[in-house]
Amino acid sequence: MKSLNKIETAAWTSLIRAQQILLDKIEAELKSNNLPSLDWYDILWALENTSEGRLRLNDIGKLVLLNKYNVTRLVNRLVKNELVSKENCSQDGRGIFACITPKGKEVRKNMWYFYRKVLNNSFLSNYSEDELMQMSALMKKVVINNQD
Repeated sequence: MKSLNKIETAAWTSLIRAQQILLDKIEAELKSNNLPSLDWYDILWALENTSEGRLRLNDIGKLVLLNKYNVTRLVNRLVKNELVSKENCSQDGRGIFACITPKGKEVRKNMWYFYRKVLNNSFLSNYSEDELMQMSALMKKVVINNQD
């Protein structure tokens, strides 16, 4: 298989570097404000954006934007911190729902303030609406062409 050319290498490395820089900035902002990690936000956001505020544990990994591994371990930490509760699934005795609590909603809301601040200052402010639409369309191609 042939090596990447300069344009391909620049596109790939720029994408990965930009993602890592932005995620690191968000993590640092959350940490400096004594808030949980972005992984916690990701799960809370996924739960809060369902109609019932709950998801089966095995479905959470399909929806989170960040790390797909250790979802159960992260949910258990959220339960320990009273941000999420667990419920048995009545349709399937083996299934378990993770449910966002009122405290979880409040923490996610507090986290979003700082998350959004970084997004605005370090990402969104660099682009016009047209450029953001183009970027979104380009990234959707990757998603669409790689869905299993």
